[in-house]
Amino acid sequence: MTAIQRLAKRTFDVVLAAAGLVALSPVLAAVVLLIAAESGRPILFRQTRVGRGFRRFRIVKFRTMVAGAERLGGPLSVGADPRITRVGHALRRFKLDELPQLLNVLAGDMSLVGPRPEVPEYVERFRAEYEEILSIRPGLTDLASLKYRDESALLAAAADPAAEYVAVILPDKIRLGREYVRRASVMLDLSIILRTIGAVAGVATAPGPEVGEPR
Repeated sequence: MTAIQRLAKRTFDVVLAAAGLVALSPVLAAVVLLIAAESGRPILFRQTRVGRGFRRFRIVKFRTMVAGAERLGGPLSVGADPRITRVGHALRRFKLDELPQLLNVLAGDMSLVGPRPEVPEYVERFRAEYEEILSIRPGLTDLASLKYRDESALLAAAADPAAEYVAVILPDKIRLGREYVRRASVMLDLSIILRTIGAVAGVATAPGPEVGEPR
């Protein structure tokens, strides 16, 4: 990606992220109230991820699990995880839990489109492959997000979900991440954003399995 392409992508990100936060402010406020009413604080979930140049940052999401969920089970959220709250199920189904990451986009930690950021543990396991992927900012959505919308159901069907993720799903996500880096353009970003919106909108008429909270 050239310097001009990087500038265009960053401008695109900032304009759309800022516009999205303003336009969705009523939705964001409603979600805050729903989470607080059902399970109190904290409203947001923060977790360390690895960004461009292997720099670590704190990703932010609406909390969809009971408080302290990380102490009650593993890092993967698989199938009908009992730690997920009732409000959390709805947020995950319509991907509303991801909206606070627009703040990560404005802060420069993330892009609207790019390979999803992983936790340090998994990045270290595949560090050589991530050299190329982390030459750009990670994103809110990407090719892998579209392909693995049913990731939670796939992992739930595995005998060992953690092993299945590391051996099968993560390597394919890495492949798709590298493909995105090589093809990156504003037009590709627009295509992925439209496909993501279409996939989320389709949930209303075609219920599907929920996607597990990213690690």
